[in-house]
Amino acid sequence: MTQTAHTSTSPGKQMLSEQVYAHLRDAIMSGNHAPRDALKPQDLAKEQGVSLAVVREALVRLVGEGLADRLPNRGFAVPACSDRRWQEIAEARRTIEPVVLRMSIERGDVDWESRVRAAHHRLARTPAYAPEEGEYYSGAWSEAHRVFHRTLLEGCGNPVLLETFDRTWTASELARRWSAHRVPGRDHVGEHRQLEEAALARDADTAAEVLIQHLTQTAAGLTGCTLREPAK
Repeated sequence: MTQTAHTSTSPGKQMLSEQVYAHLRDAIMSGNHAPRDALKPQDLAKEQGVSLAVVREALVRLVGEGLADRLPNRGFAVPACSDRRWQEIAEARRTIEPVVLRMSIERGDVDWESRVRAAHHRLARTPAYAPEEGEYYSGAWSEAHRVFHRTLLEGCGNPVLLETFDRTWTASELARRWSAHRVPGRDHVGEHRQLEEAALARDADTAAEVLIQHLTQTAAGLTGCTLREPAK
């Protein structure tokens, strides 16, 4: 009998790739790499002390999440800031998320209601800014924000739709981190409270309308002006 070739990624390489991916993701999200900055595999491999293959695997994963672009010459770079890019992301979210929210309200059970309430409570109690993290939204608030919006949709019970949410959220989160003070007078707390109340009241029409307005305001804050270039 012919022995089957072993083609799976070794545990060691997979762990290294995960570490490099996490490092690059955090660096991009925290503004250590500015828009359009080149992400050179050779330099990153030397910096992280890993192989070129490990770095490329991590970069391909970042491309899949919208946190890096693959250039025509097969190089990689941080996404550019442009109205068109962020409006396309916003359009996708306004098209998909209200529909999924309606499904979630229809299908969600009592456990889902409890998780929505808990996620909103955590978001409302988490400061948006932390002195040690500078002018950008704090990591804790950003994560609480993501969990709240995702939990609202999890009642749909469709993992494919939730994977779509994950990708568009990550891409829009990058823009949000780069534009921390774009709409300083916006009532984020009130908007999120309205979303929670409408969802738990099983008022799909109101919840979808509030979500669309919420996403529209986010998009409007990123239009008509250049996003701040993160400091290196």
